[in-house]
Amino acid sequence: METLIKNAVRSQFASAIDMLENAINACPDDVWDDGTRRPCWYNAYHALFWLDLYLFGSVKGFVPPAPFNLDELLPDGPRPDPPVTKDQLLDYLRQCRKKCRTAIEELTEAKMRATHRFGWGEATGLELLLYNMRHVQHHAAQMHLILRQTTDSAPVWVTQSQ
Repeated sequence: METLIKNAVRSQFASAIDMLENAINACPDDVWDDGTRRPCWYNAYHALFWLDLYLFGSVKGFVPPAPFNLDELLPDGPRPDPPVTKDQLLDYLRQCRKKCRTAIEELTEAKMRATHRFGWGEATGLELLLYNMRHVQHHAAQMHLILRQTTDSAPVWVTQSQ
């Protein structure tokens, strides 16, 4: 059963990350930072920051890779000037993808049952993985919607991935 769960979670989580990556790659420069409160680059950054943090499992001790910092934990989040680049986010995405694969490979029943606490509440390790996947997909979908509305095009749905 554990292998079945791991394989399903790995495939679907990888698909969600692929959809975010596809949206980042498809986003034209004029849409990447269009001056709105929540431009595409911020949707991608926010999704990756929290993907990384939730894979870590706790705010305590978490440090994102440079050039990022913990400002995302502030109520209004960061607004770097200039905005985060696609290359920076694609590098962060690769790091998160690797961390995600490792977390799922190393998933045990004890890790699935472990409790993780955040400001919004608590979840078991398995529930946090699923919550995290839904969060990534939510922001990938926001970017896909923005692309559809601004360019009349969006990347295709990713059914399964490795």
